[in-house]
Amino acid sequence: MTVDFMGGASSDRVHPERPKLKRKVYEKELGRLQEELVRLQRWIRHKGLKVVVIFEGRDAAGKGGVIKRISERLNSRVVRVVALGTPSDREKTQWWFQRYTAELPAAGEMVLFDRSWYNRGVVEPVMGFCTQEEYREFLRSCPEFERMLVRSGIILVKYWFSVSDAEQERRFQARLNDPVKRWKLSPVDLEGRTRWVEFSMAKDTLFAHTDIKQAPWFVVNADNKKRARLNCIAHLLEQIPYEDVPWKDIELPERQSGVGYVRPPITDQTFVEERY
Repeated sequence: MTVDFMGGASSDRVHPERPKLKRKVYEKELGRLQEELVRLQRWIRHKGLKVVVIFEGRDAAGKGGVIKRISERLNSRVVRVVALGTPSDREKTQWWFQRYTAELPAAGEMVLFDRSWYNRGVVEPVMGFCTQEEYREFLRSCPEFERMLVRSGIILVKYWFSVSDAEQERRFQARLNDPVKRWKLSPVDLEGRTRWVEFSMAKDTLFAHTDIKQAPWFVVNADNKKRARLNCIAHLLEQIPYEDVPWKDIELPERQSGVGYVRPPITDQTFVEERY
């Protein structure tokens, strides 16, 4: 299939190199931002907000890393991460947005999409996983779909992680040589590596159609992972005005008395071997 992209070919912009961020500075600022995320989470719950945050970009751009830092201190019942796999045969026959709408938040929830309905806008047409008509229909319907979400009261925030070809190559090599990262290299990642320009053209076309006033794209310079995480989290906190929700005063109750309770012999239990 010949992919009919609009606009000229362009790669993700090469960002000027900046000095490395010191670990202590990074960890201190990350901790501060995560405290603010907890406050935001309480505000979302308190006000019954419905928030959707989309993370898109090239393979190895660092989307998973920032999602992990956003969610790791939060309540998974309030903030959910959605990373859908390959659609089933049945799902392939559904309306494209159908399986994503099932994951949209109820009141008091925030959903983080690790890739989203935008698979149809970049990966699928480049890799030949959809027809030209399906691709064109996506470009036509996606802006209207997102306008409907916003009109329904959903706060929609979209991030594109921009990484240079040199940095992506370095990260691919690191995954190739690290046994705990090797699983991150999928066949689609490897094939996509040979189609850098096609992905760039698809991204340009995508932005031309879906960078709308109601749900604009925010581009994150992701060549430096630590800076990208901090910049993205700080920006996200600015997109949703929030206030402190005071905690109720809590007094820990006295623990129940153990009088009359006899513990069974410790030898009746099977313990994990203490190897460390």
